[in-house]
Amino acid sequence: MHKVVTAGKAAQGIADGATIAIGGTGPVLEPDLVLAAIERRFLEQGLPRDLSLFCPMLPGDRPGEGGLNCFAHEGMTAKVIGASFSAKRHPALLKLFREEKVEGYMLGMGTAIQLLTAIGARKPGVFTKAGLGSFLDPRLEGGCVNRRSTRPPVRVERLDGQEYLYYPALAIDVAIIRATTADENGYLSMEEEPNTLGMAELALAAKASGGMVIAQVKRLARAGSLDPRLVKVPGPLVDQIVVHPEQTQLSRQMADPAQGWNPFLAGALKTPYEQFPAMELDAQKLILRRAALELRAGDVVNLGAGVATHLPRIALEEGILDQVIFTNEHGVFGGLMATASGGSFVPAYNADAIMDSSFQFNYYDGGGLDITFLGIGQLDAAGNINVSKFGNEWNGSGGFNNIVERTPRLVFCGTFSSGGLRLDIDGEGVRVLQEGRFGKLVPAVEQITLNAARALDKGQAVTYITERAVFALTGAGLTLIEVAPGIDVDRDIRAHLGFELAVSDELARMDSRIYRTARMGLVV
Repeated sequence: MHKVVTAGKAAQGIADGATIAIGGTGPVLEPDLVLAAIERRFLEQGLPRDLSLFCPMLPGDRPGEGGLNCFAHEGMTAKVIGASFSAKRHPALLKLFREEKVEGYMLGMGTAIQLLTAIGARKPGVFTKAGLGSFLDPRLEGGCVNRRSTRPPVRVERLDGQEYLYYPALAIDVAIIRATTADENGYLSMEEEPNTLGMAELALAAKASGGMVIAQVKRLARAGSLDPRLVKVPGPLVDQIVVHPEQTQLSRQMADPAQGWNPFLAGALKTPYEQFPAMELDAQKLILRRAALELRAGDVVNLGAGVATHLPRIALEEGILDQVIFTNEHGVFGGLMATASGGSFVPAYNADAIMDSSFQFNYYDGGGLDITFLGIGQLDAAGNINVSKFGNEWNGSGGFNNIVERTPRLVFCGTFSSGGLRLDIDGEGVRVLQEGRFGKLVPAVEQITLNAARALDKGQAVTYITERAVFALTGAGLTLIEVAPGIDVDRDIRAHLGFELAVSDELARMDSRIYRTARMGLVV
């Protein structure tokens, strides 16, 4: 019992200038009680100060409170290294970036997890090709978010005549992790959690650095009473246990109010697919239907955040869900992403396997994927993609760069424009009634998340799908290869571009089945 402390006591042990690694993403595995206690101590005592945060993911999904919001106070945080941020979730933190009051650096999510593994094994760092030629490359931006950020945690090195990004190991003073149950000796199980998200890697990195591990859990069990097959973090790695009986698996609206968790998302039960109705025929479904035409039987598929997370619903409608293997970067194999019911992108209903993030990114880096479907923030004439920065909003790339590095077929999905786009879908094609205020196809992207020239050099097949047209990456750059029935190339495409559009000599019509209310009769 000596490991059990209050959240306030745990917060008292964090020193000024500490480097803290924080687990969780969105509401999943967010150690909310501990983070709130650290914030409360700072607001009451002005301590701890000048913290450095290392965040492989994005803990917290409540705008303005919880998660990284707890550290968004001037003087409390000096530096943040992370894979992704959110203006919607963490507006105060991004405000500190904009005002040059905090250093900020981006790195790939997979690279961050691998760096924790390296730190835990006392290795010098991580060599990776993921991110070369992108904004993560120090020859471009090095992941720096503002002028104050002059010490990017990466440099370019050459090994055996090849270029790599090298991320040196850093010391982790405190790791803050979460689980479902702890026994009195600190062994942690995660039976109510939908993912594990590298919790063991965070803990091991802190212990190897001579640091401290704080674990938030829902309940405490007698020593030795946990099923050893369910233990995800062994007791010797855990220094302090904070019990939070009100801890919920996800956001409260997704959890069973009586239990605080959803067994269908934790893999404990399978839910009937009948509860998921066919999607409404709108711009999103048009894009997804065209994207589904890229699937091949047996494909191992990654789904990125955004519209692509709903692709399994199209596969379900078409009766091909069991013919491909959908995955996401958070460890899911199979099933439907929880976005199917309006929830988080992180977990899934009816998953076939839930692996840890460390496995998943090694699997991706090792070339395990056949195809990935990702979003479009900005797309330019060269075929470059930006999903990481828009004005003063730093989204970061999350797992994007690790996902695209070794995947042979890349498919980017998004509407041609956003902000008020209105369409007429008549069963045979589509007409644009009102163009969106924000065009996504631009002469040059604001930030390079995907370097198209590098993708072309590697021989990757890159396709860009919108509701009205399909483009491909060729030697001529972005090239129009398909146009929807009802769309005029000059009026509905060229007129909204600030660059000269290359058009394939074999320009085709998009499949008219995409625009009908009936099933497509898709076969892979």
